[in-house]
Amino acid sequence: MQLKLENGWRALIAACFFTLGACASSSGPEEPFRVHGNKVTFEIAPVLLASDQVYPGESTVKMGGIPNLVGEPGIPGYGEPGIADVATHAETQGLRYSVRHPDLRIIMTVAEGYYRIVARKSAGVTSLEDLKGKRIATIPNTSSAYFLHNMLKSVGLSEADVEIVRILPLSDMPKALVNGDVDAVTIWEPEIENAAHAIGDDAVEFDGRHIYRELFNLNTTAGNLADPQKRARIKQFVKSIVEATELIHEDPSLALPLVHEATGYDLDLIKRSWKHHGYPATMVSDLLDVLEAEEKWLARIDDRPARSREELSILIDDSIIREVLEER
Repeated sequence: MQLKLENGWRALIAACFFTLGACASSSGPEEPFRVHGNKVTFEIAPVLLASDQVYPGESTVKMGGIPNLVGEPGIPGYGEPGIADVATHAETQGLRYSVRHPDLRIIMTVAEGYYRIVARKSAGVTSLEDLKGKRIATIPNTSSAYFLHNMLKSVGLSEADVEIVRILPLSDMPKALVNGDVDAVTIWEPEIENAAHAIGDDAVEFDGRHIYRELFNLNTTAGNLADPQKRARIKQFVKSIVEATELIHEDPSLALPLVHEATGYDLDLIKRSWKHHGYPATMVSDLLDVLEAEEKWLARIDDRPARSREELSILIDDSIIREVLEER
């Protein structure tokens, strides 16, 4: 597919990025637009397609996330060096990093992750209440841990009622479930799909999208948004994500090869896991509600005061996504 070449106006936009009609500096070619995100998650699919097929200029998508945006060390095993213009991450990490970097800004929601718990019936689990006293694999202080918190809370339980087992690499979680080292697993796709597949008929699943879903957001900084040239390039990339999302809604197969290439996961596994994601390409209306509730959970874990709703609202800047959607 050659979307970049099919429309002549894209070549023009590559040189002139909505900056009051002014073209890029003649001092030399622009640096590629720099994106960092977790490339082994399926939530990043619209970003990959936007960069590969829609964005009119040169862009790169590298492994990483918010640390590349704010100058912090990358998460071991999940980051490449480099400074990002924008970065993807779940709202959980947006909250965590914004404590030290209050200039962090969430500028759109790229994807929603519909999490689930997979448990072994042979471990005596047939309902959420049966998780009491069980060993559950997840990664603390992440969106999957917050999902578990909410699922337990929905039946009157808490983390103190279970044994949380941190397992890395994530690919070891299905093995631990098969071997009986844990009784249940909750993590983002596709390892949760692998876990369900690995134990077959012994699996019982608890879907919690009505309780909590991960919000996989695009982030930048207030400084980047205040710079007219950087803002124009960010806006063009956001516009490209919106267009890429529309293409994915029409034909998901356009993104599957890119996800396969980025993640290394089998295409059949990607297809099986695909339904556990949504791609809104907007600013979801309940984002602040989610941040406010989740902030209280993180503050208890980090032993710090929880920020107020007003303080958290500053982290959300929907000006670019509103402009993009209004101009369509």
